[in-house]
Amino acid sequence: MADRLDTPKEARRNLLPRVRVEQDTFGRASEGIARFMGTPRFLLYMTGFCIAWLAWNVWGPENLQFDSAALGFTALTLMLSLQASYSAPLILLAQNRQTDRDRVTAEQDRQRGERNLADTEYLAREMAALRIALSEVATRDFVRSEIRNLLEEISTKDDARDAEREAEREAEREAERVLDLESGARSARPDDQPAGPRS
Repeated sequence: MADRLDTPKEARRNLLPRVRVEQDTFGRASEGIARFMGTPRFLLYMTGFCIAWLAWNVWGPENLQFDSAALGFTALTLMLSLQASYSAPLILLAQNRQTDRDRVTAEQDRQRGERNLADTEYLAREMAALRIALSEVATRDFVRSEIRNLLEEISTKDDARDAEREAEREAEREAERVLDLESGARSARPDDQPAGPRS
């Protein structure tokens, strides 16, 4: 029977069960190991371990020595190469996780930068709108100058009105004087007196 393309294949059974490893837990453990390997304490521990190994296998009792100096400390060499072969992938795994974190951080920084830029542009637009609005608003100095001009105009009108009233009063006084003079001149004329009976 030919395989059909519109149906999924049956799942194959593996002879060995697949090991499921939780990525985050393993990654955290590998980062912890890699972080410890990059400390001075690890270097001191490793140096002390190598010195103790060499000292025991050189000066220790011959029947208890397990790594011969004549063979060039083969066991120590194998142990250090095994440690190096495991530490390199652990360090690479920790670097990959750090790269992922850096990528997420860079993305967050980019988004934060875009938000800051948008906020800055918004504030700049608002400041420009406020400047335009304030250019149309009367300032304290402008109001003071307008009030001063109005007071000067009012005082000028009051002075003109007072001058007109004074002129009217002066005209009335002049008219009264003229009337008084005319009435005094009439009383001084003899022909203005009524004629009496002649004797």
